[in-house]
Amino acid sequence: MSAEAGSGLRRIGARVPAWLRRLIDVRPEEVPALGWSWLYIFAILSSYYVMRPIRDQMGLAGGLENLPWLFTATLVGMLALNLPFGWLVRTLPRARFVPLTYRFFALNILVFAAAIAVSEGERAVWIGRVFFVWLSIFNLFVVSIFWATIVDVFDTEQGKRLFGFIAAGATLGAITGSAFTAVLARDVATSVLLLGAAILLEVAVLSMRGLARLSDALRREPGAGTEAIGGSIVAGITRTLASPYLLNISLFLLLFSVTSTFLYFEQAAIAKRSFPDRGAQTAFFASVDLAVNLLTLGVQLFLTGRIVRRLGVGLTLALLPLVSMLGFGLLALAPTIAAVVVFGVLRRAGNFAVARPVREVLFTVLPREDRYKAKSFIDTVVYRLGDQVGAWSYALAGALGLGPTALPVLAVPLSALWLLNGLWLGRRQEALAKAREAREAPEADIRPPS
Repeated sequence: MSAEAGSGLRRIGARVPAWLRRLIDVRPEEVPALGWSWLYIFAILSSYYVMRPIRDQMGLAGGLENLPWLFTATLVGMLALNLPFGWLVRTLPRARFVPLTYRFFALNILVFAAAIAVSEGERAVWIGRVFFVWLSIFNLFVVSIFWATIVDVFDTEQGKRLFGFIAAGATLGAITGSAFTAVLARDVATSVLLLGAAILLEVAVLSMRGLARLSDALRREPGAGTEAIGGSIVAGITRTLASPYLLNISLFLLLFSVTSTFLYFEQAAIAKRSFPDRGAQTAFFASVDLAVNLLTLGVQLFLTGRIVRRLGVGLTLALLPLVSMLGFGLLALAPTIAAVVVFGVLRRAGNFAVARPVREVLFTVLPREDRYKAKSFIDTVVYRLGDQVGAWSYALAGALGLGPTALPVLAVPLSALWLLNGLWLGRRQEALAKAREAREAPEADIRPPS
């Protein structure tokens, strides 16, 4: 960091209220980037959570029995988009390909808003199915790009201190978007809600540019935001398959996705039985999202950083699989609506508040090409592959006439495997972080003081 840039950032950080420094272990020069990161992820998650209840209601309108096919279409869409995204990452610097990606999705939202406003009957059902697939792709891509950018700006040590707090910005955005839709869904046209979601993506572009102006001063890789990464457009696939570390990150996400899909189908079936009105279904999904995000926010603000510092990466990653083992065991014994909702809220909150920010720390020890290309492949294609396994397992259980406890019983050993995988990843991440520090230490010794 240059002396001029460092002193400028410290002057800005010095004006931050003392309560923020008591809440989080943040250095003065990190505060401006932390603020832009918060606004960036707040805008993305607000946009998504405005649309998520709309997607869930449209998925039910198209028939619960058709959801496995929608998950299949989502996986195909993920595969189709990874190649052009790989080309963008190879060809353009971050400052250009990130805004292009977000504005492409914003244009898509406006097209859906217009189509939904003029469609009725069977045509509306099909547009709903397409929207379900599109939003499932949108969510993973825009959030993956955000975290890849954050990993490009902050290092491992900063990640352990700050990623949980940054994730609280995501939760606050999710609460805002969920509340917005829960309050207005019955009285405001869907197309109007979608217009608001598109505007929020432009706020994300503005925030990303604010963060980009600070990234070179924080990172030890000058020019990271203004230079193209290069490499192959299929490097995300090839480098993932060639790396035991990336393969195990893939396994961690795959097992999370499979078990999440089991819970998703249970919640969808219960909502369809309990709430015959579409507006009531949308409000129910939004209310569940709101409960998840209120709990998540409290944990992120007050506990996440402390948990990571106390337990380390590996034990922290193992917490969500442990909760899942207990929760699915409970569902196998008592498959009630109360058990599904309570377990679902606790599990999703645990993912957003603890597992997700800590999982992003795993990528801080990797080269830039892996942070964008391999990470994007894992966060999108591998995640949706897990959806596929979970969705078709649900369909297969129904075709075989198995009872409602079949999938919870299967999820218990899967969660045990997931727990062991998390412990291995934690040990490996710490080893890679120490090796990286050792490589960079000689450079730090000869670098002039900032």
